[in-house]
Amino acid sequence: MAQPAVSVAKKKQAPSLLEFLYKHGTLLAILVIIAYFGITQDRFFTYENFSDILRSISIVTLVAIGITFSLIVDGFDLSVGSTVSLATIASAAALVLYRQEILVTLLVPLLLGVAVGLLNSLLIVKLKLPDLLATLATMYAINGVQLTYTKGFSIYNDMPLPNGGTAPGKFIPSFLFIGQGEVFGIPFSVLLMLIVVIASHLFLTYTKPGRLFYMTGENREAARLSGIPVNRYRTYAYVISGFFAALGGIVLASRIGTGQVSAGASFLMDGVAAAYIGFSVFGAGKPNVIGTLFGSILMGVLLNGLTMMNVPYYAQDIIKGAILVGALALSHIQKK
Repeated sequence: MAQPAVSVAKKKQAPSLLEFLYKHGTLLAILVIIAYFGITQDRFFTYENFSDILRSISIVTLVAIGITFSLIVDGFDLSVGSTVSLATIASAAALVLYRQEILVTLLVPLLLGVAVGLLNSLLIVKLKLPDLLATLATMYAINGVQLTYTKGFSIYNDMPLPNGGTAPGKFIPSFLFIGQGEVFGIPFSVLLMLIVVIASHLFLTYTKPGRLFYMTGENREAARLSGIPVNRYRTYAYVISGFFAALGGIVLASRIGTGQVSAGASFLMDGVAAAYIGFSVFGAGKPNVIGTLFGSILMGVLLNGLTMMNVPYYAQDIIKGAILVGALALSHIQKK
């Protein structure tokens, strides 16, 4: 009779271990990765390296928060990477080609991001196209727009123009401060990221509209029958996603000081991985901003360490894909 008791104990132990890993696995992974790279890489625990990690995390987090909003309403936005690139090109063009000041330089890419979100919502909410196909089409269209506008060239200070002259403007210090400046030793982009994370978390957790976002995604038909304007909240989600992707593009342009073509392409995979990793943080089991932040930290620390180890960028993509598959698999297993 002792054998059944042992088997029952094992069955109870297995789910508890899986539950522990599901809740705290991301945090443990971050600590293990930091410890490993700290031991193997002499320059890992330096202020310059951590500052670089935080700056890169800030852009990924902004993009991933936008993806998180689309996931909350049971949608998905594949166009964030191309929106980042569009915002980077738009802000660089406003400064270098049209000699605009900081206000216009910030407004133009943000409005373009909102426009992309509205286009996605038109295709998905009004025309009822599948979100993956609609945002995939938008992604390719935006890439075509920015490549057509720039003719495939980056935008930078003193760049030559087709008419034989040079660009009249340049990246101004107030714009570069967004991605390169510091406040009391903390990168400004990190402070901006923390403000967005805290505001988004408070909005989604403690306000009625934030809870309506979750209700829309959990059961759209039940939410509609309850009187919730589900299409409106789905539209809001895609607009917010486009806005935050554009904000990430602004930070990227101010950090590198150029408008590089397709510079935001890599942020699609990073943002999606961070958002899905966030499902499991503290056992939330749903899209959430705090989890997304920890997912961005995990991706940022890992990629920084791999770069210090001279791992090729194409090999890093393999690791990103493996992490995303693992996050999706763990989330699926926990739901079952």
